[in-house]
Amino acid sequence: MTDTLTEAERNELITPLLENGWGFVSGRDAIEKTYTFSNFIDAFGFMTRAAIWAEKWNHHPEWSNIYKTVYVTLTTHDAGGLSALDAKLGAKLDKLAGG
Repeated sequence: MTDTLTEAERNELITPLLENGWGFVSGRDAIEKTYTFSNFIDAFGFMTRAAIWAEKWNHHPEWSNIYKTVYVTLTTHDAGGLSALDAKLGAKLDKLAGG
């Protein structure tokens, strides 16, 4: 089982994501971000590339897509909150989105 982040780990791993547009989800130990692309194909391409990494790391986002917008929430259900996996996947998503 994966452990939730300590306060020191949150400062180290989550703070850079917050500085790059992620935010905390109200009422949950989770982070969220909205990605907006130029069109549906770019949004779906991002989701496809992200899905490969999520499957490889066995850590899957909560997400939805409406046209050119992708809404992502990250938390580790087994841990009951944010873990290093969320920070790792969040950073990868930002790279895949070009940010």
